[in-house]
Formats: sequence, structure tokens, C-alpha cells
Amino acid sequence: MNDGTAARGRAPRLDELGRVHFLGLGGVGVSAVARLMQARGVAISGTDAKDLPVLRELAARGARVHVGYAAGNLGDAETVVASSIIKDGNPEYDEAKRRGLRILHRSEGLAATMEGHTVVTVAGTHGKTTTTSLIAVMLREAGLSPSFAIGANVGGLGVNAELGTGRVFVAEADESDGSFMNYTPDVAVVTNVEADHLDHYGTAEAVHGIFREFAALLPEEGLLVACADDPGAAGLAAWARSERPDLRVRTYGFSDASDLRLVGAAADGLRYSCTLEWGPGDRIELNLAVPGDHNLLNAAAAFAVGLDLGVEPGAAAAGLAAFRGASRRFEYRGEAAGVRVYDDYAHHPTEVAAALAAARSVAGRHRVHVLFQPHLFSRTREFAGEFAAALSQADAAHVLDVYPAREAPIPGVTSDLIVAGLATEGGLVAAEDAAAAVAAGAGPGDIVMTIGAGDVTEYGDRILAALAAADGTADASGERIPTAGSGDA
Repeated sequence: MNDGTAARGRAPRLDELGRVHFLGLGGVGVSAVARLMQARGVAISGTDAKDLPVLRELAARGARVHVGYAAGNLGDAETVVASSIIKDGNPEYDEAKRRGLRILHRSEGLAATMEGHTVVTVAGTHGKTTTTSLIAVMLREAGLSPSFAIGANVGGLGVNAELGTGRVFVAEADESDGSFMNYTPDVAVVTNVEADHLDHYGTAEAVHGIFREFAALLPEEGLLVACADDPGAAGLAAWARSERPDLRVRTYGFSDASDLRLVGAAADGLRYSCTLEWGPGDRIELNLAVPGDHNLLNAAAAFAVGLDLGVEPGAAAAGLAAFRGASRRFEYRGEAAGVRVYDDYAHHPTEVAAALAAARSVAGRHRVHVLFQPHLFSRTREFAGEFAAALSQADAAHVLDVYPAREAPIPGVTSDLIVAGLATEGGLVAAEDAAAAVAAGAGPGDIVMTIGAGDVTEYGDRILAALAAADGTADASGERIPTAGSGDA
């Protein structure tokens, strides 16, 4: 079964794989593994249902690519790499099983590419994409030429995966299906541990349990970096200190109990800054181009990793200052009629609250508007009240219907569960009316955010067009400007 947890243990060696065929080649995670294997000299091929630019990029480098699944596309492949969404009924997956080919989850393929590196993995219910990106940018700016695999494209890196020339490999470790258990990290960062992905785990206790198993993957003298401000991550650090005294544990946060402590967070023009303290007399200023306390925490985690890898503190801080954001993480989409529009992938209440707090810091005295799309019926059922509370931080919150993704509808579970708890303007909005409704309420200086893990990201351009039309201008400006949170898609 291709559920990401079927084959824990030693990752296969690259020289054992032969030609590798990728299913879902155009996906951000699978294409990252394909890039890395190709860079390491592995002959690759692959298929996706859509003709996407990344397929043409890989083909130009020698990959054999196909658009549309067919059993014959496997050709002479000896190993198949697939994402969690590839199931029985896919003709290539079924043919691979019939032929007895080795079938690896995407995470197992990625683990194979880490061979010979010092491995840094970043896990957490949220914040892992940004934190992984911060580490990769910091190490690159410091001259370490890291290899990396990240769940989004990152401004300053150009791509989401690359084979560097240095000894360090930095990877985002996805807990959603348990597949992060396929890695063998030397350093593990845990940004937070909260109840999520209960469609997979069932209970919050099971989520906390899998993170303990993840931390237990660390070798003797391995390093666990955990957020002291998050109860789940702080509990994991306490567990590690008790049950794995052979590990090195470093915590970070605004809490006085943190090993690396953040002090005096404040907006600094279009940037966000604080002082980071660690050890007797050790302190440095962090100054970021991405807003919000949550990003200062992410930067502190990255700084802790940098120190452990031998990066000089000043160089680490300078590298973090160079970070411009990851795709769909408070990503600037454009401005029209004096209104700035941002997009964020947040799909858990804590993430939504953090994104809107960052928006508030950018908006200043102006209003914050949000168009939110709940992701998954199960998540909506579990967290409707928490979503409503988070969205109520905005001056106006418009809510789309639930984006089902992989789930069938659950009777009685709709976006109305969230809307019923809102304590702000807005409410349920139909897809065809959403852009106009958001634009109608926004004025010069205001911030608009589209938030969610579904196709809500497509509404940013529609909102900009509606703002421009109402303002009587021909076009909205999508040109990148030097503002907090700007990132390249």
C-alpha cells in the first residue's frame, strides 16, 4: 500500500534503483525528488496527467516524460516513485505492481538522495516550509552550498530542490501521512505539534506519539531543536531530555525558559526585528523581510541549526535577513486601488491566526480583509470554532465552501459551521461573488489576504481585477515591490 509508512528503515541506495519512473511527476514533491536523482546521475522517466513546465524542464535534462497515464509508459523502469495520491486503479501503478517493481513513496526516494550528507529535517504541524526555506537560504548565503528539498518555491533559491556541493542536506519532513518516518536525520527541527491530519491519525494523542517516534530517529549526539512556546513541541523536548539523554536538545522561543530567547519583537519599517539571546552574553539582532512573531520563531530555529553547523552568528543573521519568503507563505500578489493583496497556504487555525497577525502588522491603522477557503471536511468538523476565532481577527472575513481535496462530503459539515462563529464582518460567499465582495469592502491602505490550501490562491488575481475595475484603472499591478512578505512563485 502506498501510504507513506509501508517501508520504514534503511533507505535504498541510489545504485540499487536502476532507472526510476515517477508517478505524478509534475507535483512539487515528486518533481523535487526527480530533480535530485537526475542531478545525482540516475536515469529517470515519469508521467503526469497534465503538461506542466516542470515536465519540459526535466525532459530538457534528459528525462523521458509522458502526459497521460498508460501502462506502457513504464518502459524499462526498475523502480517507481509515487506520491500518496497515486492509488490502485492508476494504470502505471497497477502495471508496476503486476511486474513486481520496487515501489517507493516519494519520501523514500528523497531519503535515497540524502545519502552521504549531514541531514537536517524540519517537521511540525505548521511553519516547516518557511523554516526549511530560512535554513537553506541562510546556509547558501553563508557559503555552505546546501542540498535542499522544500514544499514550495523560494525566492532567493529559485527552485524548491537542488543538489548542492556542500555536506548538508536540508529537507522539509511531512507528517501528514507519517512519511517523515522514512528519513534518518542528524538534526531534527520541530516547530510545533498540534492536532491535525486526524483523518490519518485519528486522535491528537496519536499525532504527539508519531512526533516522539520521529525524534527517536535521531542518532546518539543528534540534535533536536524545538519551540519552547508551543506546548506540543516543548513537551517533545522534555520527553527527549528524559527518554533520550544521549541527544542534544535546544529550545527557542519568547519564553524565558528557552535556550535561544527572542526579545523585543517589533515592526521595523517594512521589516520585522527582535534581539536573539543565547548563552552568557551572546546576543544578536534578527531583522527579517517577512512579518510576524511566527516568522521570528522560524528564524530562531534556523539560527540554532546554523550555530550547530558552525555558521558564525553574524553570517547566520545576515543570511536570514536575505530571506524574501516562500511561495504561498504571505506571498505578495499585487496592488490595485491602493489595496495590497497577499496569499497564504494556511489551513490550520493556528496558521490562519499567525497569517492574520502578520497582515495586521503590515496594515498598521488600515483594515484587514480575508477570503478563506476551508480545506477538508474532516478538518472543518474538528476545528470550526477555532477557525472562526482566528478569522475574527480580520475586519472582514468572507468564507468559501469547503475544498474537499481527497475527501467525500461529511453529512452536516459545511462552511456554515465556521461562519456561525464569526465575530466580524463578512460571512459565507459564493465562488462567483467572492472577488467582488472582497473588493467592495476594501479601501486604500487596506490589506487583503486569500488563505487556504485549495484553489483559493486563484482568487488573488480576480480580487485585483475587481479592485482595478472599481477604481477605473485598466490593470492591477502585479509587479513585485519591496514590501514585507514578498516572495517569488
